[in-house]
Amino acid sequence: MREPVRAERVSEHLNRALHDVLAADPTVHVLGEDIADPYGGAFKITKGLSSRFGERVRSTPISEAAIVGAGAGLALGGDKAIVEIMFADFVTLAFDQLMNFAAKSATMYGRPVPMPLVVRSPSGGRRGYGPTHSQSPQKHFLGVPGLSVLELTPFHDARALLEDAFAAGRPALLFEDKVLYTRRMFRDGVVDELFRYELVDGVARVAVEGVAGHDCTIIAPGGMAHRALEAMRELLLEHDVLCELLVPARLYPFDLGGALPRGRHVCVAEDGTAGATWGAEVATRLYPVLWGRLARPITLVSAADSVIPAAPHLEHEVLVHADTIRLAVLEALA
Repeated sequence: MREPVRAERVSEHLNRALHDVLAADPTVHVLGEDIADPYGGAFKITKGLSSRFGERVRSTPISEAAIVGAGAGLALGGDKAIVEIMFADFVTLAFDQLMNFAAKSATMYGRPVPMPLVVRSPSGGRRGYGPTHSQSPQKHFLGVPGLSVLELTPFHDARALLEDAFAAGRPALLFEDKVLYTRRMFRDGVVDELFRYELVDGVARVAVEGVAGHDCTIIAPGGMAHRALEAMRELLLEHDVLCELLVPARLYPFDLGGALPRGRHVCVAEDGTAGATWGAEVATRLYPVLWGRLARPITLVSAADSVIPAAPHLEHEVLVHADTIRLAVLEALA
């Protein structure tokens, strides 16, 4: 009997997507520190690209501002650029290039100017990398006019995500949870024996098939999806609480389209630290739409207001886990 074909790991999927995008469009360039073979980047996402595509894939000096500025220049000149930041913590070093050059260049010349630039940033903790290599800084880039904030997910096709970002003509930051790299993509609408998913207006909706009347809708970006699923499973099997999960790939501008929450309560979970969070932006967008039927205010779950320790037991205290989400939902529904 033939063994079923296993889905790609997220890292394999993203690597293949980059190969496909470069093969399909000779104007695409990839820049980043140590991305050329044989190293292929700190997480091997760019493996094989420089051997196949030559000078269109370049390792660069350690200067995040210079790399992003060069990528934006390529985009402004009519090509397309994908820039890899080795750890998302260091994308702050390119904040000026993103906010004052790339984002503004799309609109400040008196006419729309395409800016096909994607800046990839491996983010998140749970690896013991400590305060300067474990952050999820997505919230710091919300609300910049002209700048899109995206997040890799195990539900969304990465090639489509990159090509859609180019087609939008505005620069985009793509955050990629480092732990997610080791997970496998979901496919064919199946999550596991319990949950199924569908894509609705670009948002993955995960639920128990054929069941209505959800107690809670959990909204979580890509890297949080597996922890949210674990929480949903425990809530259903141990507490008889039925949840659905919405996983958007675009964090900003935020729009769920037709994938509005169906639960009588909404919980937003994210890896960023407490205070001025992405979840607060989501709640602001959803309140005018859901106000008449929400049982209580939207619950926001985030990491603690803290740096991220390197010691595993202390890191565990700061970051969000499945149990954090489970307890937050139970408290809200009590």
